[in-house]
Parts: sequence; C-alpha cells; structure tokens
Amino acid sequence: MDAARESGVQRMRTAALRVRSSLLPIIQCAIGAGLAWFIAHHVIGHPQPFFAPMAAMISIGVSFGARLRRSVELIVGVAVGIGIGDLFVSQVGTGVWQISLLVILAMSTAVFLDGGPIITMQAASSAVLVATLLPPHTGGAGLRMVDALVGGLVGIVVAAAIPLHPVRRARQQAADILGVMGKALTETADGLLEHDADKIKEALESARNTQAPIDSLRNTLEGSREIIRISPLYWNSRARLDRLREAADPLDNAIRNTRVLLRRALTSVRDDEVLDPRLIQEVEKLGQAVDVVRRMMLAEPGDQPDAAEATRQLRSVGKAATKDLVDGAGLSAHVVFAQLRSVVVDLMQVCGVRRLSAMALLPPTVPHPYVTPID
Repeated sequence: MDAARESGVQRMRTAALRVRSSLLPIIQCAIGAGLAWFIAHHVIGHPQPFFAPMAAMISIGVSFGARLRRSVELIVGVAVGIGIGDLFVSQVGTGVWQISLLVILAMSTAVFLDGGPIITMQAASSAVLVATLLPPHTGGAGLRMVDALVGGLVGIVVAAAIPLHPVRRARQQAADILGVMGKALTETADGLLEHDADKIKEALESARNTQAPIDSLRNTLEGSREIIRISPLYWNSRARLDRLREAADPLDNAIRNTRVLLRRALTSVRDDEVLDPRLIQEVEKLGQAVDVVRRMMLAEPGDQPDAAEATRQLRSVGKAATKDLVDGAGLSAHVVFAQLRSVVVDLMQVCGVRRLSAMALLPPTVPHPYVTPID
C-alpha cells in the first residue's frame, strides 16, 4: 500500500510538472484561438469561423520545436483542403465516391504545390472535414479558406509576441541527456568493480534510449532559431543559442562513444576480463565530470560551474588517461580506454574547446594493434 501510494504521488507530481511546463503553450493557444475568432467574425464578417481558431491552434502547436516552414505548410494545407473541399462539395455533393475523389484532388494539389507530407495530409484531412462535418451549405463557403489563413497568421504572430524561451528548453534537454550519460558511466564503474553485468546492462539500456532526446534537441534548436528570428524579445539570446547549436554534434558524438564504452565494459565482465582499477576509477571520474558539464548547461551566465570549470574537470580525467592503464591488457580494456578519451574530447567541445585543442590536452598513447584509433 505504501509503495502504491508513493507511486500515485509521484505520478501526480509528474502530471503537475507536465501541466506547468505546457502552461505557456496552452495560454498561447487560448489567446490565438480567441483572437482568430474575433478577427474572422467581427472584422471579416464570417458568422461561424470554425477554421480560424482551429488553424491558429495548429500553427501555434508546431511553432516551437519545428521550423517555421512546417507551420506555414500546415496553414497552406488547411487552406488548400478547405478551398478544394468547399468548391468540390458545393458542385458535386458528398458521398462515398465523392469523398474518395475529393481526397485525390486535395492531395494531388498539395503535392503539386509542395510535395511535403505535412501539407499533403493536412489538405486531405481538412477537405474530408469539409465534406463530412461542415459542408458548404452550413454557411461561409469560400470565406472558410480565408478564415484558415487568418487563423494561421494569427498563430504565428501570437507565437512571436508571447514566445517560449528559445534557449531554456534546449538547455534543459541537453542537461537531461548529460544526466543520463553521467549516471550511466558511474553505474558502469560500479558494475565493473562489482563484476555485475546486470548493472552495466541497465546503464547501457538507459544510454541507448538517449537517441530520441538527441533528435528532439536538434528539433528544438531549429525551432529556437526560428523563434529568435521572428521575436524581438529574444534577439539577445542569439549568441547563446549559437553555442548550443555548435554543441549539439559533439554531444551526440559523446553519447554514441559512451554507448560503445558501456558495451565493451559489459563484454569485459561477461568475458571475465579484469580491468585495471585505475581505469575503472577514470570511468567513474568521467561520470562525475559529465555531471559538472550538466550543471554548466543549466547555469545562468556568470554562475558556476561555467565552461572553464567544466573543462578543468574534463582535463583532469583526460590527463590521467595514460597508456600505462592498459599495458598488457586485453581488447576490452583498450576499447574502454580509447572511448573514455574520445568522450573527454567530445565533451570539451561541448564546453567550447576546439577539437584539435582538446586532443592536444590528452597524454600521448600508442593504440592497441586491434583497436582503431577513436580520438
């Protein structure tokens, strides 16, 4: 009962956090829908401007975390679908074969105009909506295409006037990825010391699940660039966003190299290959250094830890990664060693250090004859 109660409380906290993080987009949609209805109803004079608030919410819904082009594609798709649906149904009527033909016309027109999947599917779904739920005889035929365009433009304006912070979300996503990475490394170090394959396997699974967050981060960065472009409120955030965009590839490389390290650590335990305790300690220190990079990612300008402190922690790990840690060792030890050095280089790039400079900070080493040099 206690476990169930604790689980329920945790779910409620998670749900409340979701609502809190989504509060601004909800407010944006509410304002956009109301404003679009007002303009379409009172300015344009459409008595039932259903598509105006709908298009506004669709536009706002993809305005962050996706490029502005996708918002425009959705708006055009809605407008094309409504326009073709109004014209077609008013002349031919509705029914089984009419709907099928209408979908062909709407999708073909969308493909002719752009060819992207977003505009194509949105045109088809809007046309079907017109043909089935809101046929032209309900009023406003022709005006509804204008309503959709008005709503979409209102959505973009609202997103620019009341934008989500273009950098904060990306920083949090990057920090979350680094949090998983650092925990996986420290747990792997524990697994190597305890010769516990299950612990390392769990760490590896968590690291493997970071690819979707990496892709989401890239998407957020593209959306952030568009927000900064259209919103004067955050023009001063361009420099920090540029640094985050430059860190995306090294962060991706770091988590990929970490997965290789964890896989080989798991192999070493399964093959009963004992790694030098000093090398295992370096894996643990790397996990701790990753946590410093995570906290740097969340820190406001001027706060600690900053990039210099995170780089110092990484340099400490890199300098200790000397070739004597793998003298006489097997293949798994050499791979773990090489990947550890590679992760250090990747993370130093995340902190703003150039790759060649980061590599120059590592002590020289002679690679194992069966291991391809990583860094």
